[in-house]
Amino acid sequence: MTDIPRKLSHLQTPTLLVDPARLDRNVKRLRERAAKLKVKLRPHLKTGKSLDVARQVLDGGAGPATVSTLAEAEYFAAGGVTDILYAVGIAPQKLERVAKLRAKGCDLAVLLDSMDQAQAVADKSKETGDPIPAFIEIDSDGHRSGLAPDDPALIEIARCLHEGGAEMRGVLAHAGESYTVSGSEAHAEFAELERSMTVKAADNIRAAGIPCPEVSVGSTPTAHGAQSLEGVTELRAGVYSFFDLFMAGIGVCTLDDIAMTVLATVIGHQKDKGWIIVDAGWMAMSRDRGTAAQEIDQGYGLVADAGGEIYPDLIMSGANQEHGILSIRPGSTATLPDLAIGTQVRILPNHACATAAQYSGYNVLKPGSTELSAFWPRMNGW
Repeated sequence: MTDIPRKLSHLQTPTLLVDPARLDRNVKRLRERAAKLKVKLRPHLKTGKSLDVARQVLDGGAGPATVSTLAEAEYFAAGGVTDILYAVGIAPQKLERVAKLRAKGCDLAVLLDSMDQAQAVADKSKETGDPIPAFIEIDSDGHRSGLAPDDPALIEIARCLHEGGAEMRGVLAHAGESYTVSGSEAHAEFAELERSMTVKAADNIRAAGIPCPEVSVGSTPTAHGAQSLEGVTELRAGVYSFFDLFMAGIGVCTLDDIAMTVLATVIGHQKDKGWIIVDAGWMAMSRDRGTAAQEIDQGYGLVADAGGEIYPDLIMSGANQEHGILSIRPGSTATLPDLAIGTQVRILPNHACATAAQYSGYNVLKPGSTELSAFWPRMNGW
């Protein structure tokens, strides 16, 4: 602890900050919703990619948890998380890593939506003598992968898993199209579509005499918008722990809920252009411009002072690799703040997952302070 910088002014920029009070509030909000909806919560750890963050979001520490890479699964399993769902379609070449993790005592489940994948999982299960649990992905909204609930292949795949030596654990859906609409009513509609389609798939599998114990749904918008999860056993979400400008733009959170910011330093001015130059470019913020299609375009990020107070309509309007351009939002009557060289600012990200991926860890703020209390390492890779 002695080598942890104690003040923002001691940090080299750009670097990542976390407000633990906001993080805690966000985690409690969804935990209480899951309890109200009578489902278990399986948080997605892909945003934080940190054992310290996982200890905040996991109720009990060992899971259940969701990951997006096998490197995450290995990292979190080594840290004591024993109930993990790898929620990206399994490639047969990765099953050896799955088997090794399971042999070490981690209950790692995989995801698939084809007979080729199911057969590979069944074959590996026979080879190892360990029934690998698998979820079949259901397409509830045409967003990405998965099968329709009434696709005949669904039953064939389920039977291949169940009779072929693997474990048919359940069905899973991710309502990714919920990111394209705004407001709690619209998110509730997608949540109901996600719920009904996944429950229908589970019912069809059970009607064929095949077990389907788990019904897993979730995205951050639908997790917060769902009004009923009848027939569902577990709820997944990830970015809710930190939130970001995109989530604020579709009404899932407010700016005051965003728990992650990038600390940057003013390194120049172009006064005739109305620009302030900082040492955080797209490498520090990511190239994600997800808010560009929303009602309010936040550029590469919304700018606050070192204490977290947002400057009116000051955004990172442009970015090179290591240079960020701050300017007043087009059409605004706000005044460009007078920020001297060396002034530190905090930039709220468009997409917390993409921004965090640029860093080795999080500098943790003391609640209500610009002093620091800890550094939480994070991992990357696949």
